[in-house]
Amino acid sequence: MNQWLNNIHQRVQSTVIPPTCTLCGDPGSYLDHSPFDLCNPCRRDLPRLINACARCAEPLTGNQDFDALCGRCQTKPPAFHRCQAMFAYQPPVDHMLQSLKFNGSLEMARLLGLLMSQWLTQIMDSRPDILIPVPLHARRLRERGFNQAIEIARPVARRLGLAMDINNCHRIKTTSPQSDLPRKERLKNLKGAFEVIKPIHGHVAIIDDVMTTGSTAHELAKSLILAGADSVEVWVCARA
Repeated sequence: MNQWLNNIHQRVQSTVIPPTCTLCGDPGSYLDHSPFDLCNPCRRDLPRLINACARCAEPLTGNQDFDALCGRCQTKPPAFHRCQAMFAYQPPVDHMLQSLKFNGSLEMARLLGLLMSQWLTQIMDSRPDILIPVPLHARRLRERGFNQAIEIARPVARRLGLAMDINNCHRIKTTSPQSDLPRKERLKNLKGAFEVIKPIHGHVAIIDDVMTTGSTAHELAKSLILAGADSVEVWVCARA
């Protein structure tokens, strides 16, 4: 009954307020029969990440094998067993994520979450037991008013039928903005930054907006494995 009512609501809403493309202003489109605020041309032009490290999703140059690893993952692999990145961190995806994170444009989280859920159904070879958005420190959360990773994760968890846990893992260390630091300093900056309250088991997927060096995901994955997780992978909207 609830799904039937939701379908009726979507049809009425799309008739009264038809979808409009967030990027160009043209009429929007439909994603799995639901109104979607991106037109098909803009959606096709989004910078898909094609050639990347099989472990950390760092973009690679030239034609590489499907299971090729970057130099860093060959010598010092991260704690997570793989990263799945939907887009390269290029226009307009970088602007969409910046608008979400720094301007509070929560509609971008919905768009990216819906795109991610559809993309994951096509590439996912095993379903995680739990989905964990990267937590923000309480002070940063108060300043921003929302956690962008949670907002992106909501439509992903809902559409894929995954359990999402936003209470068991906490960011207990206030860190300097990661964007201001080189990779070595990022790792040092994040050491001991996360705490997992209760034991966790099975296959865990961490979800975040963007991965730059992988330092945050590496440190969080370490904490989850120490708490009992069997394996940890990472899902991000974009990879720098």
